[in-house]
This record gives sequence, C-alpha cells and structure tokens, in this order.
Amino acid sequence: MSTYLANLFDLTAWVVIIEFIGALLIVAYVVAAIISLLRHGNVAQARLLVADGAITGLSFKLAGTLLKTIELRTWQQILMFVAIFVPRTVLKRLFSWERSRVQSRLRASGQDVQA
Repeated sequence: MSTYLANLFDLTAWVVIIEFIGALLIVAYVVAAIISLLRHGNVAQARLLVADGAITGLSFKLAGTLLKTIELRTWQQILMFVAIFVPRTVLKRLFSWERSRVQSRLRASGQDVQA
C-alpha cells in the first residue's frame, strides 16, 4: 500500500500526464478546426479554434512545467526551467492576442463570433 501511495505522489508521472493532456488538447482543437474549415469554410472560426486549443493546451503544459519547479535543485535546472517557461508564456500570450484580433475583426465585419 505504501508503494502505491509513493507512486501516486510521484511528481514526474503527474508532470508527464498533465503535459500529455495539454498536447492532446492542442491536437484535438486543430482537428476540430480542420473539420470546421472543411464543413463551413470559415477561416476565421478555424483560427479561433486553433487559438483556443493552443491557449488551453499551453496552460496544461505550463502547469506541468510549474510542477517541475518543486524538484529544481541546481542553477542549471533553474535556467532550463526558465528556458522552457518563458517561450511557453510568450506563446500563450501571442495566441491570446491573435484570438482577440480575430474576434474583433469578426465583430467589425458583422459576423457571428462563437467561442
């Protein structure tokens, strides 16, 4: 029973699971965007779906990266964390900006903004 609890609280396994869920979310949203594009031909809506997926998936991947901070012990590990954390944060903000830009363009043209 104690080995089961030790495995349950193993951070490495949780990091992998959380980051994998983030990757799956990104792929699922991209597939949904492709299906939406093929069905309706609305490029703006497909871009919104991809942006939403990237934001959601990167949030999970960022959570996984933050979980890794619990195990940081050397300066090299800290620098590696920063090298991963900063680009993911910048990408998340970039996709959020792109999402707002597409939504405002859709509103200005009088189209229905979903999501």
